Amino acid sequence: MAMLPFDDRDGSIWYNGEIIPWRDAKVHILSHGLHYGSSVFEGERSYNGRIFKRQEHHERLINSGKLLGFDIPYTVEELHQAAQEVMDTNNIVDGYFRPVAWRGSEMMAVSAQKSRIHVAIAAWEWPSYFSPEDRLKGIRLDFAEWRRPDPVTAPIHSKAAGLYMIATLSKHAAEEKGYNDALMLDYRGQIAEATGANVFLVQDGKIHTPIPDCFLDGITRRTVIDLAKQKGYDVIERAIMPEELAKTQEVFLTGTAVEVTPVSEIGGYKFTPGDVTKDLLLAYDQLVREPTV
Repeated sequence: MAMLPFDDRDGSIWYNGEIIPWRDAKVHILSHGLHYGSSVFEGERSYNGRIFKRQEHHERLINSGKLLGFDIPYTVEELHQAAQEVMDTNNIVDGYFRPVAWRGSEMMAVSAQKSRIHVAIAAWEWPSYFSPEDRLKGIRLDFAEWRRPDPVTAPIHSKAAGLYMIATLSKHAAEEKGYNDALMLDYRGQIAEATGANVFLVQDGKIHTPIPDCFLDGITRRTVIDLAKQKGYDVIERAIMPEELAKTQEVFLTGTAVEVTPVSEIGGYKFTPGDVTKDLLLAYDQLVREPTV
């Protein structure tokens, strides 16, 4: 079945303060964000008509822009209202939301202080397709050739579009070999993250995860750490070398899109999604669907 392209769909998108028809939400070819990567974005999920952690997401969007040297011309509350408009206009209950901000076309050079900052929010239906039992089969990862850079070389705490190019390259290479995704190391050779999700290792009942000093400290990552601590698990944030996968029993990924996803293989290392992973998968599923107080 042919994929429905994202520029040719029914619906509406919030664009610079107003709701417009989906197909009218266009960007000029000479926009700075296209040529120089001066764009930031978020990925959000709604469950039962409520965007999970929207405060944290919209705060991070604004902070990501500041790290790239521009101010998003809307407050967190205005972004909340915009996302709600998108939800209501498109009748979305369980969906995926994509806020994005970028420098426009007023200046076409590396320097672009006078370029307008555009902001848009799009969303589409994204129900939960798989049962917990199906998800617990786990996904397969390859080791990525590309590495997460030293934080002195890039604004690594910004969810900046340009920083995802090596993720795209890594995921494409993994998929070409039959894997679902890739595990990226950092510039030191330590385990960092998957191409769009944080990684956790279970060793003898304790949960270990890399320190996010050269990649995003994900909102879902922090949520799952809190859930694990509430359940009495030891959560250890530390430097982890890839050879430690040999003594790891369970591995799982966390992220807005993947939620909590078990891993069954990384390169030649095999894992069995077990009790810890299942416990946190189910706890996260319950949390995101709790009714608003």
